[in-house]
Amino acid sequence: MKSMGKLGLDELQKLLSCIKRDPRVIVPPFPGFDSGVHLLGDKYMVVSTDPCIGVPREWFGWLLINYAASDVALFGAKPEFCTINLLAPSSAEPQVLQVAMEQACSAADELGIAIVTGHTGMYTGLSELVGVCTAYGPVEKHQLITPANAKAEDLILCTKQIGLEILANFSLTHKALAQRLFGAAQAEKLSGLMRMQSCVREALQLAKTGFVHAMHDATEGGLVAALNEIAIASDLGFNVVFEKIPISPEVRKLQDTFQLSDEQVLSMSSTGLVIAAVDAQAKELVEKVLRENGLFASFLGVFTKSKNRILIRNGKATPFPQVAVDPYERILSAKV
Repeated sequence: MKSMGKLGLDELQKLLSCIKRDPRVIVPPFPGFDSGVHLLGDKYMVVSTDPCIGVPREWFGWLLINYAASDVALFGAKPEFCTINLLAPSSAEPQVLQVAMEQACSAADELGIAIVTGHTGMYTGLSELVGVCTAYGPVEKHQLITPANAKAEDLILCTKQIGLEILANFSLTHKALAQRLFGAAQAEKLSGLMRMQSCVREALQLAKTGFVHAMHDATEGGLVAALNEIAIASDLGFNVVFEKIPISPEVRKLQDTFQLSDEQVLSMSSTGLVIAAVDAQAKELVEKVLRENGLFASFLGVFTKSKNRILIRNGKATPFPQVAVDPYERILSAKV
């Protein structure tokens, strides 16, 4: 399984403090920002880098490309180029690298991304296959989108169901258990939804509307991390209605099986799910764009001038969780 390995906010800020500011860097490394931006002529270049480890092997190369490409697209830029690092244990067969590279090449071709350079190696210090992809994409200056651009009164958009990443990976890697929990037919359907872990196409389509002010992929930490990071970056609060959050019966089954709290459910790693701040006047337009991409729009609430982050459940206002406790590793390492 992939490890939920992000540093805490204090540790991350300390780590980033040694980076020298450069006027050519428009968006430097910053907590909650999964891409950076630098000047390139009269445009901006959006850059994102992501690791890939412990995912279903048959999807390794595809996920490697789409993780980084999705982060670039969420800033409104079409990913055009990438670099790839593939690192394997010294005991691995070279075919392991070959298969992963073929998968990555196929995924890059699907998205129109050119692979520019990279590195491969086999090392005694590794115990499993590791990949790192860095993706790049240019964007016009006025079309750049960042998590810091949400506006008060923007609607909070959610494009997919919570925890879909966990459900797909779990059903693929724990087939017998998934069949027991969800039924054979549903487990098979869920294991076929790996491509939902990319948001490149829908992010670019949402950006083109001109009415989406901020976007964030609900990866590690799920909805909890994504919403809090947009709110902090944009200096806003929000109100979210619990009953409007799309939680599937299968996620509820995992909640019961692993005795998860509602807060842990909202923290489920949900790669491919976009949380966005949308101008209220564009609600129907955004619904249409997502429908054309085979997705649905769930509007969970609204961003507010007040810095309070509120979860409304059964009509009662409670504080929204500010710390994500992602159950990904616990679920994917299950031996129930």
